[in-house]
Amino acid sequence: MDDDYRAVNRAMWDERAPAHAASEGYGLRRFVADPDHLSQVVRFDRDRLGDIRGLRGVHLQCHIGTDTLSLARLGARMSGLDFSPAALAHARRLAADCGADIAYAQADLYDAVDVLGGGGFDLVYTGIGALCWLPDIRRWAAVVADLLRPGGRLHLREGHPVLWALPDPRPDGLITLEHPYFERPEGTVWDEDGTYVDTDVRFVNTRSVEWNHGIGEVVTALLAAGLRLTALVEHDSVPWEALPGRMERVGYDEWRLADRPWRLPHTYTLQAVKG
Repeated sequence: MDDDYRAVNRAMWDERAPAHAASEGYGLRRFVADPDHLSQVVRFDRDRLGDIRGLRGVHLQCHIGTDTLSLARLGARMSGLDFSPAALAHARRLAADCGADIAYAQADLYDAVDVLGGGGFDLVYTGIGALCWLPDIRRWAAVVADLLRPGGRLHLREGHPVLWALPDPRPDGLITLEHPYFERPEGTVWDEDGTYVDTDVRFVNTRSVEWNHGIGEVVTALLAAGLRLTALVEHDSVPWEALPGRMERVGYDEWRLADRPWRLPHTYTLQAVKG
């Protein structure tokens, strides 16, 4: 199972990385043109991040590196880790084009400590759409704890597990839960020929395997790994049109449910400290 899901998901991400790098959604040209430009995800949580100047940070599952670069622009000494060599090629090119000193490493998330070393990071950062590619949230939490020095912190913004459990928008407008909310051993297999940015590309590697993780499961896993929860905020917005035709654009280039958005938790930000 392990090798199969990794191979399927890596092929999917390797193929999509060039389309993401070319898209207006990621806006790589804006990073090169404007040395103060930050990704929308980092911009959204900038106040919650606080002053990160001088911190040694690592961005897990960093993809093409726009959040990683943004954190470096806020003064952190950043590294990035991802399992997709194609995504990392774009991340390295972006950092070079922007004159940023970011060390990138290719590895599976669960191998991060072996590759990066343990106990040396002040900040572990994970952005939206990362945890769903991992079958075991407790193993993830243990990796986070092992990477952090005592007093170091995790910053996570993620799609809410309720959002991930929704089906495609229904014609009757009802919001229903169709997919797992809690982590399941087998994972959910998807077969889709598109991606979440605007592109004309239709992809060959259309299958992926994903897992949802409930809020309680994430928090419990971090507590069991020796971290102390310091913040947990649920948001009524998400940085892409997650429910096409049902959402409206709001600040920070975010989207939320147009009809009574208070019914649906869209994303959440969590922070936790080791020790």
